[in-house]
Amino acid sequence: MRDMSDGRVMVFAPAPQLTVTIEQHHDEPELHVHPGGQGIWQTRMITSLGAKVTLCAAAGGEVGRVLSPLLELPGVTLRLVMREHGSGWYVHDRRGGSRQEIAERPGTPLSRHELDELYNLTLAEGLRAGIAILSGPAHPSVIKPEVYGRLAADLRANGCKVIADLCSRHLSAVLESGISVLKISHEELIADGTAADGSTESLTKALIHLHERGAESVLVSRADMGALALFNDEIYSVALPRLTPAEHRGAGDSMTAGVAATLANGGPMDEAVRTGAAAGALNVTRHGLGTGHVDAVRVLTERVQLTPLRKAS
Repeated sequence: MRDMSDGRVMVFAPAPQLTVTIEQHHDEPELHVHPGGQGIWQTRMITSLGAKVTLCAAAGGEVGRVLSPLLELPGVTLRLVMREHGSGWYVHDRRGGSRQEIAERPGTPLSRHELDELYNLTLAEGLRAGIAILSGPAHPSVIKPEVYGRLAADLRANGCKVIADLCSRHLSAVLESGISVLKISHEELIADGTAADGSTESLTKALIHLHERGAESVLVSRADMGALALFNDEIYSVALPRLTPAEHRGAGDSMTAGVAATLANGGPMDEAVRTGAAAGALNVTRHGLGTGHVDAVRVLTERVQLTPLRKAS
């Protein structure tokens, strides 16, 4: 795994959330308040790997006033659009050892003015970085799929590599525009009807289908079963290091981040896939989402095995 110090990634996180989690590791409960959402967790792992991030996001309302200063993360250039109405939030209780949702709100849809400002800012920063992650909102209603389709098209047309971590209608929109890398879970493929089940045969067909629809490379996570990847016209099984999980959530976002950080530094796709797999595997050993030490990722990357399965065409 190479030094990530020179790369920069633009992360599009249109509607980050304020996360409140109650934990108990000793006699007294602990309250943890952080920014959250897919794009935030990806940002954390990218910076953990030593790459830089320009985070393009929007926040507003009472929750947004609390959330905004928390988005000023180390190694991150924040480009924030202030909204009139509320950002999303959730409250989770982990005192019993598992995550229990107490209450959650995804946030209100962005207005036309807010969306125009965020779109222009994101386009400029994506072109400046040269590589962009399009992360999804907490709920599809917050931002329309067409926005993602236009953004992917405009970024790609001007030489930017686009990585998408999306599903359903938002995924369909970016596939029509074409993307460099798609990361998706096997559960999302089954839910969308793209794969009949989680078998290797079914998921291999889904990989080829997604490639034909517009994704140059595709990475499918399968929880503790390892991953599947399609790149350079070859399909591979990706064997992950076996680690004891502490928190399953966030592994897919860390996988996306590992891919982006490697590509931003000019690494090849096989190295990006192995780094992404290592980052995802490490994330499940930690309670913090999108976290992991770069030295541990380096060691685990060396233990990720890519085995060719078949040609994609």
